Amino acid sequence: MSGDKKTWHGIPRDEIPWKPAVDAEACIGCQLCYVTCGRGVYEIEGGVAVPVAAMECVVGCSTCANVCPTGAISFPALDTVWKVEREHQIFRSVKKEALAKHERDDAQKMRATVAAASAAAAAVPTRAQVEVAGEFGDKRFLVRLEELIADQPFDIVNLRLEVPTVKGARQKAPSFMSFEVTSEKQEAVAPFLDRITALVHDAGLVLVTAKPVS
Repeated sequence: MSGDKKTWHGIPRDEIPWKPAVDAEACIGCQLCYVTCGRGVYEIEGGVAVPVAAMECVVGCSTCANVCPTGAISFPALDTVWKVEREHQIFRSVKKEALAKHERDDAQKMRATVAAASAAAAAVPTRAQVEVAGEFGDKRFLVRLEELIADQPFDIVNLRLEVPTVKGARQKAPSFMSFEVTSEKQEAVAPFLDRITALVHDAGLVLVTAKPVS
């Protein structure tokens, strides 16, 4: 049916003689029709299936009759449906309905694709934690780090430098630096970490950790 349950492709449902009939003597009350039908056509009364909402039956559907173990359910001949289709020339209406359905399906697929892409993007780490140890005094490490990110869509945030003492730093005592690399365009940070790692090693420092964080 289209739109609501009272019409079938624009034809009033009560003008279409498609409904089930139950042979009460043949019915064994197995209730298979009751649980199979998704339109609430049947109720079980006195151990027998009764089509209490026969006009809710989907036009052309005969699943309940096909699965009935005793053949207790019957439907009109399909000729009755074909006759209605010819008389009402429903195929112009069907084409319009099909076009609208295609548009809905395409929109739904597009929404699903966008949602999947968004979920995938959200799963890609765009930040990383880096920890470096060593002597920073004359390495120009911060200057070189700044030069490295100058033309890249990444920035360095939350930078901390821990030194044992100011004099110790001047005397080239080992120090500890930590910072975060963050993407300015929500791009994956992992490939850029390779360049950070190369810079640390080239500066003669020790890379303690360099790992993406969610």
